[in-house]
Amino acid sequence: MRRIHWPGPEEARRSKRPYRDAALVYAGLAALIVVGALVTGGSLVRALITAALFYVVATTWTWVHLRRRTPKEEAE
Repeated sequence: MRRIHWPGPEEARRSKRPYRDAALVYAGLAALIVVGALVTGGSLVRALITAALFYVVATTWTWVHLRRRTPKEEAE
């Protein structure tokens, strides 16, 4: 698969802790699932279960994806 690479400023380099950053983003999205359920009158228990499953699946996918990175991609 071919990837497009856009050169950017030095500040736009990849994070040194991509797993942590992704986990924080997914935690925020899981919180939005719970808040959305509460605002719309949904079940809190269902929202918590859905948010937890979303968080686990998303962070696992990210972990697997980051583990498969080649040394060349990490050097960039």
